[in-house]
Amino acid sequence: MSIIKLNNRAVKDATAVGSITGLGNLKFISRSTASSSSSLSITSGIDSTYKEYIFFFNNIHPATDNVVFSFNGSDDSSSHSYNITKTTTFFDAYHSESDSETGLSYKSSYDLAQSTDYQPLTYQVSNDNDACVSGFLHLFEPSSSVFVKNFIARTSGNNEDNHAQDDSVGGYFNTTAPITALDFKFSSGNIDSGTVDMYGVL
Repeated sequence: MSIIKLNNRAVKDATAVGSITGLGNLKFISRSTASSSSSLSITSGIDSTYKEYIFFFNNIHPATDNVVFSFNGSDDSSSHSYNITKTTTFFDAYHSESDSETGLSYKSSYDLAQSTDYQPLTYQVSNDNDACVSGFLHLFEPSSSVFVKNFIARTSGNNEDNHAQDDSVGGYFNTTAPITALDFKFSSGNIDSGTVDMYGVL
């Protein structure tokens, strides 16, 4: 079996012909900023320009303790009714500050099966002054008129029991209609502060 070695020149040549550059380049589209907001809604910019969109939520801080951070989508470009049917999965890992509790499990109480409810991205978020949740959501080809709209999400945050919490969500909007808007909110109370940045993937 032969061994192939890559040196700097090989990488440079590969870049020159485009086999490396252009993969996963991000194009900034918009930033939504919360200030005691009931939700953060993104109602423009989600269209057929890109086949993948990434939403980064940064330092999302709730006004209320022990709440669920969630999202939903809309295929109604005029009234933006957030009620798309979806089927999802939800995995949770946690580790307490005291090192006394750890866990990794599937959370059936936070998944959906053909439901129009908001999909949880994480739960039990603390509203301590220094607590927040951050993460990202990938939405794939939202303007397709042929396929369902797959998404994956990952969050990291402080829960109300002083745990580091890492949650993974996956699923799909079960519709062939274009998704034109997303809405992020807590299960109770306002989003006290934080931002959601939207990027298109080139």
